[in-house]
Amino acid sequence: MTESEAQDWLRDNFDVPRETWQRLEDFLTLLKEEMEHQNLISKSTADHIWDRHVVDSAQLMLHAPKGDPDKIWLDLGTGAGFPGIIIAILGDYKVEMVESRARRISFLESVVHKLGLDEKALVFGSRLESVETHPVDVISARAFAPLPKLLTLSHRFSTEKTVWLLPKGKNAVMELKGLSPKRQKMFHVEQSLTDPQAGILVGIG
Repeated sequence: MTESEAQDWLRDNFDVPRETWQRLEDFLTLLKEEMEHQNLISKSTADHIWDRHVVDSAQLMLHAPKGDPDKIWLDLGTGAGFPGIIIAILGDYKVEMVESRARRISFLESVVHKLGLDEKALVFGSRLESVETHPVDVISARAFAPLPKLLTLSHRFSTEKTVWLLPKGKNAVMELKGLSPKRQKMFHVEQSLTDPQAGILVGIG
């Protein structure tokens, strides 16, 4: 997928009014400026940011329930803002982003303020273990921890209706097979739109 194709895909799959599109562009501008001070994304993907990061994040919403301001999307290890900031810009969820690295916390908080996302996005600047337990509607994690550890640490936020959206790259099937039979039944694998060899673990419960 080229950068132009990635942008066309976003327009085709989401209602992206001018103000929302401007927020996406402003976010990427802030990201590129911050890249001069800290390594937020791989330099090898910087020239393919719409494909490798924006669409890669936005596609998760295709597997999520319809959002509204009362539904909570918990994103673990948000880092540079993927997918948390993208979900906050494009979706209707209240997005809670968990990030423990100080410089990335500062960056995320600055992005939320500068893009006017204060009503839709919240940054938990701490380790997940320190976040108070509360039920959420969606849990995502793009690069947080190996699957067993991820589920162990975050299961206390889930209900029987919580949707899990876990991009796992080429190792999706292998990581799924490493779970107990009971947990394996929670998930199925969806192919990533941005990488034909990558998978997204989609689960409920």
